[in-house]
Amino acid sequence: MSQLEYFTVVRSGGVVTITMNLPPLNVLDTPMMAEFNTLLEPLVADDGLAAIVIAAEGKAFSAGVDVADHSADKVGEMIRLFHGIFRKLAMSDALTVAAVQGAALGGGCELACFCDIVLASEKAKFGQPEVQVGVFPPVAAAVFPSRIGLHNAIELVALGATIRADEAHRIGLVNHVYPVDEFPQRVAEYVDGIRKLSRPVVRLAKRATTNGSRRQVLAHLDMAEELYLNDLMSLSDAHEGIAAFMEKRAPEWSHA
Repeated sequence: MSQLEYFTVVRSGGVVTITMNLPPLNVLDTPMMAEFNTLLEPLVADDGLAAIVIAAEGKAFSAGVDVADHSADKVGEMIRLFHGIFRKLAMSDALTVAAVQGAALGGGCELACFCDIVLASEKAKFGQPEVQVGVFPPVAAAVFPSRIGLHNAIELVALGATIRADEAHRIGLVNHVYPVDEFPQRVAEYVDGIRKLSRPVVRLAKRATTNGSRRQVLAHLDMAEELYLNDLMSLSDAHEGIAAFMEKRAPEWSHA
């Protein structure tokens, strides 16, 4: 794999670990998302992988997509690249595992919770605050209802709630929560457990389990993306919310 600017990639025993390396917040801007798509391409097609682990350096897993990339002149390319990551991950028969050591917010929460398995430290938190800046998270809208139920999904997606790791575990958004000082060791032990299994059997088991839901999620994402680009981006409130965030002021909603 060619030299990477925003990620480190390590392969060991049928497991690839992709580490976001733009601390402290691992904000996903357009160049970073383009690189992510590029590195995922061969991994998704690699039938020798049992798992793809997504981790991060810094105090946050990811604070999400760069708000500047939501502007009218950039939003189309941003959505294409961002959703490209999820469309690629959805096509992989390898298990996808998120190791969330800190805050996973906005697109960072979507990236973590799109994975098949979410491992979190006690200090991690999860949230979709997009509505506070006049937009909504299409990936979360597509994934959360089937994962955590409609009521919980609406609270996170439509109200912009942020929750702690223990609450995320209670509602089914997170598989396991580990003490902060044990987090790297516990993640390593979990991944080692995957390495001990037959890779083709793991891949077939995942395919059997996700075949139906994978198609539903991708169809739902297509619809949510269309709503985002065609309906949401026609609202003045969407542009006001982004502008207010960039100008560090409170938004003045016109409700139109």
